[in-house]
Amino acid sequence: MARYTGPTYKKARRVGFSISETGKELARRPYGPGQHGNARRGKLSDYGVQLKEKQKVRFMYGVNERQFRNTFEKAAKMKGIHGENFLKLLESRLDNLVYRIGFSSTRRGARQLVNHGHVTVNGKKVDIPSYTVKVGDVISLKDKDKELKVVLESLEKISKRVEFIKYDDKKMEATYVRYPQRNELNADINEALIVEFYNK
Repeated sequence: MARYTGPTYKKARRVGFSISETGKELARRPYGPGQHGNARRGKLSDYGVQLKEKQKVRFMYGVNERQFRNTFEKAAKMKGIHGENFLKLLESRLDNLVYRIGFSSTRRGARQLVNHGHVTVNGKKVDIPSYTVKVGDVISLKDKDKELKVVLESLEKISKRVEFIKYDDKKMEATYVRYPQRNELNADINEALIVEFYNK
């Protein structure tokens, strides 16, 4: 299944979860999309609940099914809790960290910045959104791209950053200082359901 590129609000309402983590998608219409979106729906089966949880996370990070599954299997080889390791790897994607830093106000916009070659890791251009950033890596923009209007506008909106990123305003660069802890990530995600989904 290819990565979804349609309206994010529609997908957010479909799974009943704010993909942007701002709550804007569900503020006005907190029900499913379509003509019958407000109608009462039947109770989901266990499989349905697990699938919905998987889709929530997949849509949030903007990952296609194959990448999502490969990341899940990679997390299984790490020490610690499988579900938490999975979320840590998703958070370590370059496009996600560009979004967390504030170079873009959306993950989709961050992916575009990476794809177009504006982003550097440790001083070298990286144009692969799924690139796994290692702890200690420094993420920045090419010198000529630090004045991009879309980047400056996005940075102005930032009031607070996550603590696992250290940002230098003068250099316009950020260091990935550590993996995020579970309590720093979205509390509305139940990663255990995703583990159950794939371990059937």
